[in-house]
Amino acid sequence: MNTPYSYNAESIKILKGLEAVRKRPAMYIGNAHSEGLHHLVYEVVDNSIDEALAGFCNQIDIMIMQNGSITVRDNGRGIPTDIHPETGRSALEVVMTVLHAGGKFEKKGYAISAGLHGVGVSVVNALSEWMEVEVCLKGEVFFQRYLKGIPEEQVRIIGKSDSTGTTVRFKPDPSIFEVTQFGFDILANRLRELAFLNKGIRINLVEESGERSLSFLYEGGIVSFI
Repeated sequence: MNTPYSYNAESIKILKGLEAVRKRPAMYIGNAHSEGLHHLVYEVVDNSIDEALAGFCNQIDIMIMQNGSITVRDNGRGIPTDIHPETGRSALEVVMTVLHAGGKFEKKGYAISAGLHGVGVSVVNALSEWMEVEVCLKGEVFFQRYLKGIPEEQVRIIGKSDSTGTTVRFKPDPSIFEVTQFGFDILANRLRELAFLNKGIRINLVEESGERSLSFLYEGGIVSFI
């Protein structure tokens, strides 16, 4: 039988890292239904939109993969990968695994922002069965993989590249979401709006199966799509 004295210091639980997000996903994305599922994509895309608003990105590609995962790629500057002075870890790992970590709290990185100020992408990572990030930066390709928000390895170099940008691949965790199938039309409606609100940014949505694809670009008159 519970008594008033059952609620004591031992009742206070401290959740480490991204564990709090997995325990209470609705606090961060609204719910674990279709709306919350698609919200994951919006959070990743918003980071790319922020790069576009800062003047460093003009194309975002979103692909619905046949294995139930999503790929979001942009041609922005790329998430920094050098060592973060306060944590001693790669800045990429910090951004992907620490809530409220990002370049949007001060105007040095972003004068304006569309995303949740560094919260979004780490929340997506926490709620994914797995996530992979590739960053093209300074002539090299950096890579890190995560399982349920936890790094599986250190950030490492996997190749060379003449371009810059960030690619995020993730698969929502079926133990959290009641629905794990992404709707092409749902994503298309949101991406059309983003193209309209952000002139000059081409946003491509593709199904890996090849069944459907759309490209949105607002150039001042109408949102054109192919």
